[in-house]
Amino acid sequence: MQVNLTAAERLAIIERSSKQVGPGVFFSTIVTIASFLPVFLLTGMEGKLFSPLAWTKTFILLVDAFLAITLTPVLIALILKGRMKPESANPITRSLEKLYTPVLKLCLRWRKATLAVNVILLAISIPMMLRLGTEFMPPLDEGSLLFMPVTLPDVSNSEVKRILQVQDKIIASVPEVSHVLGKAGRASTATDNSPISMIETIILLKPKSEWREGMDKNDIINELNARLQIPGVVNGWTQPIINRINMLSTGVRTDVGLKVYGQNLDTIYSVAQLLKKELEGIEGIKDLYVEPITGGKYLDVVVKRDEIGRYGLSVDDVNMLVESALGGMILTTTIEGRQRFTVNARFAQDFRNNLEALRRLQVQTERYGPIPLEAVADVRISEGPPMINSENAMLRGTVLFNVRERDLGSTVQDAMRKLDVAVQQLPKGYFIEWSGQWENQIRASRTLRLILPIVLVIIFFVLYVTYHSVKEALITMITVPFALIGGVFMVYFYGVNLSVAVAVGFIALFGMAIETAMLMTIYLNEAMQRLVAEKGNSKETITPADLREWVIWGAAKRLRPKLMTVSVSLFGLIPILWATGVGSDVMLPITLPLIGGTITSTIYVLLVTPVVFEMTRERELRRQGK
Repeated sequence: MQVNLTAAERLAIIERSSKQVGPGVFFSTIVTIASFLPVFLLTGMEGKLFSPLAWTKTFILLVDAFLAITLTPVLIALILKGRMKPESANPITRSLEKLYTPVLKLCLRWRKATLAVNVILLAISIPMMLRLGTEFMPPLDEGSLLFMPVTLPDVSNSEVKRILQVQDKIIASVPEVSHVLGKAGRASTATDNSPISMIETIILLKPKSEWREGMDKNDIINELNARLQIPGVVNGWTQPIINRINMLSTGVRTDVGLKVYGQNLDTIYSVAQLLKKELEGIEGIKDLYVEPITGGKYLDVVVKRDEIGRYGLSVDDVNMLVESALGGMILTTTIEGRQRFTVNARFAQDFRNNLEALRRLQVQTERYGPIPLEAVADVRISEGPPMINSENAMLRGTVLFNVRERDLGSTVQDAMRKLDVAVQQLPKGYFIEWSGQWENQIRASRTLRLILPIVLVIIFFVLYVTYHSVKEALITMITVPFALIGGVFMVYFYGVNLSVAVAVGFIALFGMAIETAMLMTIYLNEAMQRLVAEKGNSKETITPADLREWVIWGAAKRLRPKLMTVSVSLFGLIPILWATGVGSDVMLPITLPLIGGTITSTIYVLLVTPVVFEMTRERELRRQGK
């Protein structure tokens, strides 16, 4: 059936429809923006990573809300002309209504059973969520590895060079490895304080299509780690980018660090060794070692003051010889173009490569000629800290470890429980502090826990302003926990750990779920208005059968806009499930809650919201008579 409308009638319908839907669209956009408030308040690396997403979506939604209530009605008036067909003329809409209406009638007939099924699914999802592992951020596959072994702090340059060459040769023999480049010690920059005992080897891997069948990244790491077991060397595995981020943000170069603070390096080291011993054997802890703060070798030249007086020397004379012989003395500066180079002079290697050679260094005197250095100074090797770390004006030692083949949260919690039992009391003035990605995870979790209740209050207030009814605002808010069902199921069965990325996905889901529920509530309220206009607002004129008939009308006759809202989101998200390449492993944890939650929230809105709406209207009719 086609309807011919005059221009005035058509504009009146457009105006009435815009007034009906416009506020709902506008306020649902405000709800979505409010749901992203926790993302805006994230700090650290998580804030830098996800705040661009939140800002981008917020600006898009603000423009969308403005256009929806200003430009869209104008465009409809200009473009939507000619003969208007009823919604039933659309074959897709007609088919969907034929499928949806019997199911909705069944749910309305068995209202308690429908609610019970949803509550049972919600109850099942809670223990599933509690069983999920936790981590700060999903690991990004960088396509490369960073091998960071450490050896004894007094290792010589020649020995560490030999170890480096042996390791590079072993690593290059693995079929999945493309290139290997290693360095020992610090780079030529003031910001690199790496000791000579720390090796950094970047391993570039071949494309996954060239890997052996059944191999994944963990298998490659385990194989390399088994091959690279060298006495006196503790292996460490990470990735280049995340390693730099960890070092800059937390000061530790592994996934987790247990910092020990105190006033004495020897005591700090003994406490750190005790903690390391207790952490051994915990599932998930890999590459466990204590950052060396003792065991460094120092060359001490102690001047014999009574002897230098006999030879007519001063302390400066002896120090000048030691400085020029060992460290070198700047003689001049050469200029080549725009570059300047210092020219240093020091003794040849053969005159300073062992203690006896150093003791035989000749010190020139005025009256007695050259004399050996040992005549006026004691030359000996002593032990001391290879590097002194301090933080917050206190000396610091660190127990470092990575987490593999298990989630970060449960691994650290197991370690905490074990240390609480084994180490009941530390020496006075000493304390420990967890750092690394665990520190970031705790900070992000604390921020989300503080702000989420405030966000829920803001969303409830926006819904109340929209409906002017506490009951309808609550009916819409109930969608949120039931939307979590699908999100939890998707995350659980995909084997993804809870992280900030998953939390951002759930936050985005809140806004989408409430937006769909608001549309349903708006159309159900329209059905109630039509019912009142037709039969009056009294329990004498409105029967439960009338109420059900119009609830079905409000839910089924506006099925297309609800499904369009959901479909647009799903069609944009589902391709991410099959995405590959760098970055896909971070996008997936954000997408999974959105896809699963959108599906379950849509089912809830289409089948359960009409049930709850009908029950509340029946209750109002019985108690208030209207």
